[in-house]
Amino acid sequence: MTTSTPSNAISRKDYVFSISIIGLFFFIFGFVTWLNGILIPFLRTACELNDFEIYFVTFSFYASYLIMGLPASTVLKKIGFKSGMSLGLWIMAAGALIFIPAALTRTFGLFLTGLFVEGTGMTLLQTAVNPYITIIGPPESAAKRMSIMGIANKFAGAIAPIILASVILKDSNVLQERLKQAIDVTTRTGMLNELSHRVIMPYIIMAVILVLLGLLIRFTPLPEVDTDAEDTVSGETNLKKTSIWQFPHLILGVIALFFYVGVEVIAGDSIIRYGQSIGIAMESAKYFTSLTLISMIIGYIIGIVCIPKYLSQVTALKIATVLGVAFSLGAILTPSHVVFSMAFIDIMTLKSIQLVLPLTVLFVALLGLANSVVWPAMWPLALDGLGRFTKTASALLVMAIAGGAVLPLTYGKLAVTFSTQTAYWICVPAYLIIMYYAFIGHKAGK
Repeated sequence: MTTSTPSNAISRKDYVFSISIIGLFFFIFGFVTWLNGILIPFLRTACELNDFEIYFVTFSFYASYLIMGLPASTVLKKIGFKSGMSLGLWIMAAGALIFIPAALTRTFGLFLTGLFVEGTGMTLLQTAVNPYITIIGPPESAAKRMSIMGIANKFAGAIAPIILASVILKDSNVLQERLKQAIDVTTRTGMLNELSHRVIMPYIIMAVILVLLGLLIRFTPLPEVDTDAEDTVSGETNLKKTSIWQFPHLILGVIALFFYVGVEVIAGDSIIRYGQSIGIAMESAKYFTSLTLISMIIGYIIGIVCIPKYLSQVTALKIATVLGVAFSLGAILTPSHVVFSMAFIDIMTLKSIQLVLPLTVLFVALLGLANSVVWPAMWPLALDGLGRFTKTASALLVMAIAGGAVLPLTYGKLAVTFSTQTAYWICVPAYLIIMYYAFIGHKAGK
């Protein structure tokens, strides 16, 4: 049984425990979400797709946030944050299991269905945990707490592609050559089927872990936060409001978050394919998503150290948007033949390897640094003073994650029409929109 209390009534012990549990959830978010970076080149080969079709991977996963966001809010109002977290984990497990028939039949539509179901579970989980971590402590340090969660998220995201790649993309260069030489249709089909089957065991393991975590959280004494009680500190003005649409700073935050998630997904999920497209072998390119997420972790650490002691949440957001524009232009305008080597530790073998890294790819990876404080800073700014509207507002913000469906697909279309490098122009206006929110939009209606 869960006790419902205002956030300021939670004991220090419950606070630390809650932060630890939510950190585990953010680790799960990162692990599941950033597997898409490996699934894109994997399914492109296994299902014989082009650069536009393959970005339906991100479209299917992130479209679930838009479609299921408000239903998730309704579910949370009925069953509370804690039960919603368990249910979200079990829905994610169901999505992982759909990968089994998808792999056995090598059916792209089934893979997309599994991703959509996984995204549905993530929607419920995100709608619960993001406002939870925002309001469970002092509002002025919300971005710091979100940054701590971000480290857990992106650390998982950094290791997930390497782990999955070691299983499903082993000997990928040899396989690519064999596929090019395979003239007989039966032989080629057999090779593609063998490749497709590699994904089955990792997703079975993932499903089992998600089911067990869902059971664990059911019996964990996680305190329930009463968002209605938050109205007592929001003032008389908020008590008179009757609709979520009466908070302009929230609506503009939803729009800005839509574009932010889009560029975050582009930076993480397109970088491996971008490296391949400019001649980098998969043996090096498979680490590129991890570089993006490592740069995000560095940004989160900076945020933890500097917010709010040296930088306000708003100032950090302003700096991030300027860096986003600068790094996007660097990725677009730097010639692809400018390369250098860098040392990198493969976590599967614990051996140091030399990565061939074009400078333009480095700029894409550095978008992770620019992106790192955007999510932590925008959530508390958008939820400021929402009180009893918090769960519905959270659902709207989670629905904005659908930007991860739309912008990468647009990037894919531009990549086919022009080039994979030119397609990064889509990031520039996206960061300018986020910049508007950082400088002006977050104050709307206040």
